[in-house]
Amino acid sequence: MPYASFSTLLEDAKTENLSLAECVQQREAADGDITVDEVRTRLADTLNVMREAVRQGSAPDIKSRTGLTGGDAARLFASVNKPDAINVMGPRFTHILASSMATVELNAAMGRIVAAPTAGASGVLPGIFLTLARDHDLDDDTLIDGLLVAGAIGACFAAHATLSGAAGGCQAEVGTAAAMTAAGVSTC
Repeated sequence: MPYASFSTLLEDAKTENLSLAECVQQREAADGDITVDEVRTRLADTLNVMREAVRQGSAPDIKSRTGLTGGDAARLFASVNKPDAINVMGPRFTHILASSMATVELNAAMGRIVAAPTAGASGVLPGIFLTLARDHDLDDDTLIDGLLVAGAIGACFAAHATLSGAAGGCQAEVGTAAAMTAAGVSTC
């Protein structure tokens, strides 16, 4: 059973003298009747789906079924390191936006993404995680630790609130994704 509150997770981690990620992965292994290595392998696969979503979604010809969206991520990626481009927040933030947009555009084009926690907010976590990994040479094990903690925070939100944009507005989705990402990044 996922952690219903962050305070319970924190207390368990302190009691067991484990990191938050170690605590979560042990709980996931026990709940799923699998090994810790299998938990980590599944999250490595999840991480690869996120990478592939950014790669596929950054294609200039990606379009939603309606044709209303697509190609914006490619334009953002093209501007990341151009000295004459208008990058108001700088190249790193532009890269985060481009990666996030690529994921969302792939979702709109009916591609494979990771709902983190929902399809509508699917770009937040990979945009930030993958950019930080690129900029700080973070290895997959570090990112997987971040995903473990991010998932635990998402489960806490799901236990006490709604993740549904239809029920709680867009901030239910994006706010949860931001909290998950912040918690995950804090472990990286």
